[in-house]
Amino acid sequence: MPLLHPATSRPRAVIIGGSLGGLFAAVSLRAIGWDVRVFERSAGVPDSRGGGIVLQPEVEAVFDFARVPHAVPLGVASRERIYLDRQDQIVSRAMMPQVQTSWNTLHGSMRRALPHDVLHAGERLLGFEQQGARVTAHFAGGRSEDADLLIGADGARSTVRQQLLPHIAPHYAGYVAWRGLAAERGLAAERGLAADLQAKLSDSFAFQQGEDHMLLEYLVPGDNESTLAGQRRRNWVWYRKIAAGARLTQALTDRDGVAHAFSLPPGAMPDAAIAALRHDAAQHLAPSFARLVKATPEPFVQAILDLQVPQMVFGRVLLLGDAASVPRPHTAGGAAKAAANALSLARSLRSADTGMAIDAALARWQGQALRHGRQMSEWGIALGERIMDMAPHGASDGRPREGMF
Repeated sequence: MPLLHPATSRPRAVIIGGSLGGLFAAVSLRAIGWDVRVFERSAGVPDSRGGGIVLQPEVEAVFDFARVPHAVPLGVASRERIYLDRQDQIVSRAMMPQVQTSWNTLHGSMRRALPHDVLHAGERLLGFEQQGARVTAHFAGGRSEDADLLIGADGARSTVRQQLLPHIAPHYAGYVAWRGLAAERGLAAERGLAADLQAKLSDSFAFQQGEDHMLLEYLVPGDNESTLAGQRRRNWVWYRKIAAGARLTQALTDRDGVAHAFSLPPGAMPDAAIAALRHDAAQHLAPSFARLVKATPEPFVQAILDLQVPQMVFGRVLLLGDAASVPRPHTAGGAAKAAANALSLARSLRSADTGMAIDAALARWQGQALRHGRQMSEWGIALGERIMDMAPHGASDGRPREGMF
């Protein structure tokens, strides 16, 4: 039988990681009656390093399944895709309606839906041990937690994965994404910049493809989660090649001189690096995009990574979301994959009322989750290779290749 805990006879899950993957798992498992605790190493809300997110059906399915209250609409709609060339001319357009949301909108909605005693910030996992159907997590502050299930949803640098699979680590793909969010109200203060951008970009999903680089831009909810015109933000992502080594280390070194492994969050980029980014934007991007980069107060950067584990379930410990596989962002599916992992896990466990049933449910879930992760990883690698291996020098017409983000 599942463990019986002092305050409840419900099975318990301890979730490591309080970003989107961890909260998807928390709201989904609570919806089937599990007792859930989430432990996040950051003292406050985790960094929203991803910024904008294309809203996929898997995310909406979790919100529906767990009955997470949220603003309506959950994001900002775009009607078409437009492609700009270096001279700021629209060289192509196609109707392709979709909705874009933001990390803080999804995270904030789920966080508010969880009781205050579910989330525990400032708790760094040291390790865990298993004994039969019992797993115990140990934290740096001296706390220990028993559970029927330990879920590693702690991202690409997962502490849980490092204990389970110490020989597997993310692999750098050879290019980075500079990113930024610019508030519409801030753009309006830039001497008519908002009006100029609105006239050019409107509510489109906009791209520019260059030699060895690509930029995309779209509207997302504001930092207060508002989708009203004037209160939203413009999210942009600029993919550029950087060879591994000194240049990559420099790009990932913060304003205090500390080199980070994979990313710099908003506010960490040195002023000199911001100035260099804006200079490069003026040299390589369409004027509308260059002005948007210049108007972004806190750009940030993340290395593009590849990761795929051969196994996701280890007794009563499992890996979920980016802890198990990291699809490249061109798939627009990182959040969707984590949501799909969480929802399929909850559905698999919904009728599991004995220890053997839980183990069988986890085995079924693993097969599905591994296939999904492998397919997304392979698709993202293929898209990334097409983006970064462009036509002969000078031949780019500004159009991104089909299906890319």
